[in-house]
This record gives sequence, structure tokens and C-alpha cells, in this order.
Amino acid sequence: MASFRSLLRQMLHLQESPERTALAFAIGAWIAFCPFYGFHMILVVFCTWAFGLNFVALMAGALINNPWTIVPILGATYWTGALMLGRVDVPSFDWHDLSFMAIYHQVMPYALPFALGGAVLSLAGAALSYPLAYYLISKYRRPTPASLPEPLPPRDPLG
Repeated sequence: MASFRSLLRQMLHLQESPERTALAFAIGAWIAFCPFYGFHMILVVFCTWAFGLNFVALMAGALINNPWTIVPILGATYWTGALMLGRVDVPSFDWHDLSFMAIYHQVMPYALPFALGGAVLSLAGAALSYPLAYYLISKYRRPTPASLPEPLPPRDPLG
């Protein structure tokens, strides 16, 4: 699997407009924060296919949610939804009964705050990442004076 830095380098060298690349990255960021865990890669493939967006840019955005960031993202997702619903209870989990029904009954009271927080953070992530990605891509692709070709000498009118 390619590293996040490698994906960002590839994204900066895409042969499409900075607007379209930034849009793909922002949709990837939306996917990273959406509460449909287990379906993120399916959403990336679907957006690539349905909207013709660049897979690399979508994947770079979606990889904001990775094994190192999943716990803070899950916590922020629940906390945001609970705050919006005015809930102050802290989720607890009984590790003694791990049957499917027991887990289902323990998780369901927290599903609504989690879904609401995920929706809000998805929109915020996409809204913040588009202008940031657009700025960075535009700045990176802008030719520097050192990389511009030298002007050709004027033609010899006598030759």
C-alpha cells in the first residue's frame, strides 16, 4: 500500500485542473469522516466510477482516516453529535457479554449522536479541505522563475 506522502505527491502531478483535483480530495475527506465505517473504500471506488473523479485524489482524502487517526476521529464524531443533542453521558461497554445482541443493545443508544456527529464532521472536513487543497495544488503547480524556459534569441533577419 502506498504511503500517504506518496499519494499526495502523485495527486500534485495529476493532469487535471486544480479545482477538480481539490474537489476529489474534498470528497475523499468527506468520506473519511462519514459514519459508514466499513464502506469507505467502496465509496471511493463508487465516486471514482460515478463522477469520474481521480482515484488518487479521492484516496488521499479518504486516508485522513487511518489506523493512527481512527480513535480521535471516532471520539470527535461521537462528542460532536452528543454535544449537538445535549447529551452528557459517556459511552460504556460491558466486556463480559460479547454476543451480537449484547453488542447491538450496548451500541444502539449511541448511534444517533455518532451519525449526527459524523455528518457534521464530514461536511466540515470537506468544506475545509477544498480551499486548502486548491491553494496547495495551485501553489505547487505554479511555475517558478527557475523552471520557466529561457526565451529564444530573436531571429536573424538577414539569415
